[in-house]
Amino acid sequence: MQNLFLTVDKVSTFIGHCFSWLVVGLTALIGFEVFSRYVLNSPHAWAFDAQIMMYGTMFMMAGAYTLAKNGHVRGDILYGFLKPRTQAIFDLILYIVFFIPGVIALAYAGYGYAADSWRILEHSSITADGPPLYPFKTIIPIAGLVLLMQGIVEILRCVVCIREGEWPSREQDVEEVDVDALKAMVGKDKE
Repeated sequence: MQNLFLTVDKVSTFIGHCFSWLVVGLTALIGFEVFSRYVLNSPHAWAFDAQIMMYGTMFMMAGAYTLAKNGHVRGDILYGFLKPRTQAIFDLILYIVFFIPGVIALAYAGYGYAADSWRILEHSSITADGPPLYPFKTIIPIAGLVLLMQGIVEILRCVVCIREGEWPSREQDVEEVDVDALKAMVGKDKE
C-alpha cells in the first residue's frame, strides 16, 4: 500500500514541478509586456489574457502537488493537538463529505466547459482579438482528475492511520526554511 501512496505522490510531484515552470514563462511574459508597453510604446492586447491563463493553469495544476505534500491550509491550531488517529478520522469525514463531491463536480463541470469551448473554438472576449480559451479550459478537468487521484490516496492514508495509529510516510520534497534554526546555524559559524 505504501508503494501506491508514494507512486501517486511522485506523479503529483512530477506534474507540480512541470507546471511550476510556468512561473518562469509568466515572469518573462510580464517583463516583455512591461518593456514593450513602456519603452517601445507598443502594448499587446493578448498579453493580459495569456498572463491570466498561465497563472490559472499553474494554480490549478498545483492542487494535487500541494495535497501530496500535505500543504493545504487547515485549522492547525486545534488539529495539531489531536492524536494522529483522531486527525485521520476528521480528515476522512471531510474528504468524503466535501472534497470528493467537490472535485468530482469540478472535473465533471470542467469537462463540459472544455467540450463546449472546443466545439465553438472559443476565444477570449476580454480583448478584441483574444487568444484561444479551449486549451486553457481543458486544464480544468485534467486538474480535477489529478486532484481526485491524489485525494483517493489521501483517503487511503486516513484509513491506514486509523488502523495503525500513525500517519504513513510521504515522499520528501522541498522543506520550508526554519528561520530560527537558520539564525542558530549562522550564529554558530560566527563563534
